[in-house]
Amino acid sequence: MRRRAGLVLLAFAVFFAALSPLLRWYAFPRLAKIPPSQYQEVVLEAKPAVLLDYSTLKAKKVEKVTIVQTLKGNVEESEKIERSAGRDVVVWDALSYIEGPDGKMVSAIPERYIFDAHTQAPVNATGEMVDGDPVRREGIEFKWPFLTEKRDYEYFDAQTRTTAPIHYKGTRTFRGMEVYYFEQTIPWTKVAMPKKMPIEGITAEQIAQTGMTRWYTTKRMFWVDPVTGAPVNGEEIHREELRDAKKMGMSEDTVTAFSGHVKMREDYIADTVDLVKSQRVLVLLLTSYLPWGFLGLGIGLAAVALWLEARSRRPESPTNA
Repeated sequence: MRRRAGLVLLAFAVFFAALSPLLRWYAFPRLAKIPPSQYQEVVLEAKPAVLLDYSTLKAKKVEKVTIVQTLKGNVEESEKIERSAGRDVVVWDALSYIEGPDGKMVSAIPERYIFDAHTQAPVNATGEMVDGDPVRREGIEFKWPFLTEKRDYEYFDAQTRTTAPIHYKGTRTFRGMEVYYFEQTIPWTKVAMPKKMPIEGITAEQIAQTGMTRWYTTKRMFWVDPVTGAPVNGEEIHREELRDAKKMGMSEDTVTAFSGHVKMREDYIADTVDLVKSQRVLVLLLTSYLPWGFLGLGIGLAAVALWLEARSRRPESPTNA
């Protein structure tokens, strides 16, 4: 009887030991993915900031500039691209809406970001764009891969429409979480005028014809949860200038259009941290808790099976006559 029980336990031990690497190396890459219908809104603020007053055409210090960034999953488009790509695809329609202290729009820049639901690698497909201009992304944007590594990544900059390294700068603690800190600096670069201008009746094409140009530089900082690959905080030291501005009737040839240290608003940081903490448990179940738990269970069952087998081989003690 003990031998039969030992064989059953040994079979279970082999099953759980085999299930451990299957969960980590087979199930996890297939099950962990970004849902196509995800919606996210983040509010960032620069307090204080320098902003161009379009009524006087002069830069002035303001109390704050607000940036509302939304990411909305486009399920219909993702299903359409999946049929031709043959893999799980997410389509995010993003919008960066910037408003001044008076609540009036400064700019509104839409994006369409198409990426692999499992790896977060870009998927180049029709419709990929920034502010209406077709682009071909290389590198990540908005989110790092699951199980982020301690290394540099290629990161897409929407303003310049180019990709550059974003550098791993070490492990830090943020709101009780161990996170990876990344930095990217974009040097002064000539960029396109936003299609949607704050001056009624003035278009980007009309401004371009005058010869005035827009230049931009930023230092981009992210605190990333390495398990989910989701940033729990983001900041930018951001500057924009209008050059050859006298051609538009301005008093100076170089005018600051916007300058400020952009930070996530505190309530959105708290919500993001809570969301990431809940999601990271699901990833850890597939990558750590269950694989190691099943491996430990398999070893334990094997030990019990061997103990029962050893006991079954012991000779019976002779009974007294």
